[in-house]
Amino acid sequence: MPCGDLEVYLQFERRRISCKKCGKIRQETLSWLSDNPFYTKRFAIYVGQRCQEQSIKSVAEELRLDWKTVKELDKEYMKEQLVHAEECQPKCIGVDEISVKQGHEYRIVVSDLEKRRVIWFGGKDRSQASMDEFYKWLGPDKNNEIRLIVMDMWKAFRESARLFAPHAEVLYDKFHIIRHLGMALDEVRRREVSKLHGSERKWIKGQRYTLLSRHENLDLSGKRALKELFRRNRRLNKAYLLKESFGQLWSYTYSGSARKFFDNWRDSLKRQRLKPYVDFAKMVDKHWDGIVSFCKPENKVSLGFVEGLNNKIRQIQRRAYGLRDEEYLRLKVLTCMLPSLKKLQSSAKLPT
Repeated sequence: MPCGDLEVYLQFERRRISCKKCGKIRQETLSWLSDNPFYTKRFAIYVGQRCQEQSIKSVAEELRLDWKTVKELDKEYMKEQLVHAEECQPKCIGVDEISVKQGHEYRIVVSDLEKRRVIWFGGKDRSQASMDEFYKWLGPDKNNEIRLIVMDMWKAFRESARLFAPHAEVLYDKFHIIRHLGMALDEVRRREVSKLHGSERKWIKGQRYTLLSRHENLDLSGKRALKELFRRNRRLNKAYLLKESFGQLWSYTYSGSARKFFDNWRDSLKRQRLKPYVDFAKMVDKHWDGIVSFCKPENKVSLGFVEGLNNKIRQIQRRAYGLRDEEYLRLKVLTCMLPSLKKLQSSAKLPT
């Protein structure tokens, strides 16, 4: 560890022993050395803690080290975090996928919604075979302990859950459903724009994100723009009101009331000529069992955690731009919600 602005070096002798049984040369194990014998374990912890806040390049420049050395010390720190993490026994899990490279290349992320931490990162894509890898890793005994699985409406995830955790209840993520509704609203906006010409378009152009935002989150200028837009286009006014009212679905605690609300919401689409909304309503009706599950009191889990986790992973990817080491990304994702490792017990053995 540095002392103020001074670098500190420790010179010591490390004994080498010739084994009479195997004839090989064995080296003395020192508990205070990191995996890289040129650095102490305490220094490796310091580097790992710095990498939680800064990029590898910044830490390397600050400590005057090669960036590859910093990355390896950071990996050692994260492996030790996983060693000290609580045993994985999830009851409620969230399943989602992230893009890891350009194009459609995905990895699956599974999180424990009660412990609020990532427990698995892997797979080769978002297929059922990749999802099956998680349940096989977890084991049949722990699979039977899972009571709730939060996911999007991807068929591969649903089929894998039915195969390995048939007793678990499936709950479709609210944010993915709202995202589909936002896409329907945007499609209505584009159709309305295509009907206008010249200066008539200025009231709609540039209002995409204003329409997609919730009304209470808009500033004064956004609310004025919406008011003028709705005055000139009644169909967009109706589409926006339908989008705002749909969020009430997740406030019900009785499935019958939720169904009655949805039927009334769908009936209000008649004679409105909002085909994207009609298609959205059909999708919701098709996946109703996984949506209405949220009405049960025991299923009132924090659905925002999965979406917040995705934002955190994207931040990690931006910070680690240019790295090709997927194992490093995996460790970053698995430890992003774990507490910082302040110190290690002197008797703890570093993972290899």
